[in-house]
Amino acid sequence: MKTLLNNNELNEALYGVSNLGFVPTMGSLHKGHISLIKRSLKECSKTIVSIFVNPKQFNNKKDFINYPKNTKKDLSILKDLEVNFVYLPNKNDIYNSKRKTKIKLYKHDKVLCAKYRKGHFEGVIDVMGRLIKIIKPKKVFMGEKDFQQLYLVKKYIKKNKSIIVPCKTIRDINKLALSSRNLLLKKKELNIAGKLIKNLISFKKKLNKDRNIKKALSKKRKEIDKLYKVKIEYLELRSIKNLKVSDKIKNSKIFISYYINKVRLIDNI
Repeated sequence: MKTLLNNNELNEALYGVSNLGFVPTMGSLHKGHISLIKRSLKECSKTIVSIFVNPKQFNNKKDFINYPKNTKKDLSILKDLEVNFVYLPNKNDIYNSKRKTKIKLYKHDKVLCAKYRKGHFEGVIDVMGRLIKIIKPKKVFMGEKDFQQLYLVKKYIKKNKSIIVPCKTIRDINKLALSSRNLLLKKKELNIAGKLIKNLISFKKKLNKDRNIKKALSKKRKEIDKLYKVKIEYLELRSIKNLKVSDKIKNSKIFISYYINKVRLIDNI
């Protein structure tokens, strides 16, 4: 495994490499990341993993500071997986040039997390566009756990030859979607989050028989508030095709964002 610390080392290492798979991460690797990496290793001749905590996608400075980091452990995991390259850029490597046009989300895309985290997805789209331009991979592997992120990256980053490959959400034994932010939760809080998601999975199975989905979602939100004492930002059924509010289960997902203590979690079911 080659560790690349700047763009000069990256360009030298990747010269002549074709069929390159790319897994972008912010570190604190877990089984969800590992599933993306294994798929890249299987489908591509070479695989590169980036670790970069992007400051521009955090709309809260404390959230950026507190984001879990463990580069030493991450590198050990990547070495065991026999990844070909790991890219550890600094801010200047990524943001060494100004954008010609400012990224602006369409009004109808400012829903779910985009409504509550102003500037977040603009930062995600910006850094993903820059990383893809620098690395020039054939395929980019991204998880469906951050479904809105996946949807917007595919929609707004079009002028490149890289293929965005969606990969299924990996969950723990309690059905909680794996996330680096889970490391910020205590055992009791993790159990609460798991019970909440199990509740929603069961609810969605029954929702298909409910004629008034909007009313059922409102009732479920109040129930979750009472049962688990969490702060819900949104609980909505939306189409996976365009993220519009849906009244049909087919081709739709339940999207949720909630706080346990001060840790913000998202999921889609």
